[in-house]
Amino acid sequence: MPEATITLEGHDEELAVFGSRDHHLRQVRDSLRVKVLARHGAIKVEGEADRVEQARRVFEELRRVYRRQRTLTTGDVAEVIEAIVGGEEESFGALEIREGKRAVRARTEGQARYLRALRDKDLVFGIGPAGTGKTYLAVASAVSALRRGQLKKIVLVRPAVEAGEHLGFLPGDLEAKINPYLRPLFDALHDLMDYDQIRRYIGNDLIEIAPLAYMRGRTLNDAAIILDEGQNTTVPQMKMFLTRMGLNARIVVTGDPTQVDLPPGTASGLADAVERLQEVPGVGIVALTKADIIRHPLVQAIVDAYEFHEPATLAGDTARE
Repeated sequence: MPEATITLEGHDEELAVFGSRDHHLRQVRDSLRVKVLARHGAIKVEGEADRVEQARRVFEELRRVYRRQRTLTTGDVAEVIEAIVGGEEESFGALEIREGKRAVRARTEGQARYLRALRDKDLVFGIGPAGTGKTYLAVASAVSALRRGQLKKIVLVRPAVEAGEHLGFLPGDLEAKINPYLRPLFDALHDLMDYDQIRRYIGNDLIEIAPLAYMRGRTLNDAAIILDEGQNTTVPQMKMFLTRMGLNARIVVTGDPTQVDLPPGTASGLADAVERLQEVPGVGIVALTKADIIRHPLVQAIVDAYEFHEPATLAGDTARE
């Protein structure tokens, strides 16, 4: 009879995957109709070959979920089983982020890959043109994780290229200075939360806004850190930002490599990081395209028009990034 064995690491992981009184094991057993035996930190599955393989994938995914959020609920187990059995990889409509009665769903295959990376990876690069949802989905994923208690705060970061990072010349406090550069991130927040909630979260330091220049020297634990417009970072800035990652932290970097506003001859930190880290385990790199644009139908036509009439000098600059 076909069988598979999944070895767990440590007593805490064993307790989480097994569930209270082995409830999670029974969930998998009953859903997939396989025989499940657990002993000495290992799970043995027996049954029909295809169901054994599904069970193995379910338990492997449960291990990844536990290591990411340090807890496992019956709801988590049910979602993983549904994803594996339902062939989530083939159905992008099944991928969604639930916020109360609201569901933010993948509307394209590219967005499905992006949501899957946001769920499974601790460091994700979302690359693509305007309107593909790369910033919105990153914020929605972070808000969901915060409200479910998986993370303790959200940090929103954006390079202030136009001000050369010299924010002291702008009027107001730090929040007032950086707000214009974080507007796209706030737009996503306002679509997911009401104004009073946002102000309360900011006041309680559950949501933090920070210019890129102010990230140096920090280590962020239990946080979702979102860097928007990553193409406008230099290579040293990107290295500095990525190394802020602490324990149980998730980083998402979004950007459009065709919209670099750095001085001529300055390499983009986004393009450099994608090239350096593409083979590193735990890093997700998702390239969204014009097919993933979900704004007004004219947006895709505008992107097409600008690409078709791209000046030769700009095309040359982009090729060097």
